Amino acid sequence: MPLSALELGMIQAGGRRADALRDTAAIAQDLEGLGYRRIWYAEHHHSLSVGAFPPALLAAHSATSTSAIRLGSGGVLAPNHAPISLAEQFGTLAALHPGRIDLGIGRGPGTFDEATARALRRGAGPATDAEYRQDVAGILSSLVDEVALDPLPEPWLLASSDAGAALAAELGLPIAFAHHIRPQNTAEALKRYRAAFIPSRWCEQPRILVSVLAVCAETEEEAAWQAGPFGVFRDAVFKGTADAHPFCTPADAAAHPFTQQERDVLASFRMRQAVGAPENVARRLAQLAVETGADELMLWTPIHDFCARVRSYELIKKHFTAMSA
Repeated sequence: MPLSALELGMIQAGGRRADALRDTAAIAQDLEGLGYRRIWYAEHHHSLSVGAFPPALLAAHSATSTSAIRLGSGGVLAPNHAPISLAEQFGTLAALHPGRIDLGIGRGPGTFDEATARALRRGAGPATDAEYRQDVAGILSSLVDEVALDPLPEPWLLASSDAGAALAAELGLPIAFAHHIRPQNTAEALKRYRAAFIPSRWCEQPRILVSVLAVCAETEEEAAWQAGPFGVFRDAVFKGTADAHPFCTPADAAAHPFTQQERDVLASFRMRQAVGAPENVARRLAQLAVETGADELMLWTPIHDFCARVRSYELIKKHFTAMSA
């Protein structure tokens, strides 16, 4: 089973935005060397923890220093953009780098700040279901009717709920399901996607990518240490304060004053992800692949240190491939 990666451009405490930008682009070369299928970049805005690095620009930059790995968005957020503009950007990338560009489309605002969200949408509020469907359909039709380049990028619909899964099925798109955000929704949403799928020019049968939090190190203790900053980040996400602080160090995470309830919630969440020593992570990923029927797994590896992040990807690829052989 192919493995891929999702990069958010986390801004590390003690570092600069330029460091996060450099690392996020450079890791594509490491992933290509390790045999990963694709790397996607996420759209985010106005944050001290996640870099505001446009996915199309990161994909374009990384494409010039790699030759085989697929690149794209995970995702661009349709309500923030004119459909034809996204179609032009990714259509151009696909023509310049044939067979290597993905257009992952999502819905969220990409920020926790309401004023920023409204500014991105020129004063509009959150998109309704009907408006979002219109946006996605507009991007797809613009690719074909306006851009009309060959080859076109490969479109995917990002989802974390039944509604997103239903739209992907209706439009006949491959689905990238955010198990790393809402694991409690994964099974039912993918069941709905398969049952309602309508073949299209983009996809003849259901095609599923599942994204999962994956942090791996040589020992369980080291993996837990490296995963510590994620716990602080996730806790801040639920409190709506994630954009207010840089991505902390493992030492700072170890000293973070979690309540017992917060620790319990985080422990429950991690049980559905893949954090630990190589054999355990590989086993958990294999189990998740079977449970979801995924065609591909995408790893989100929010590790503070760049070299430790690359090492996590390396260990997972080696042990998961060996287990799958």
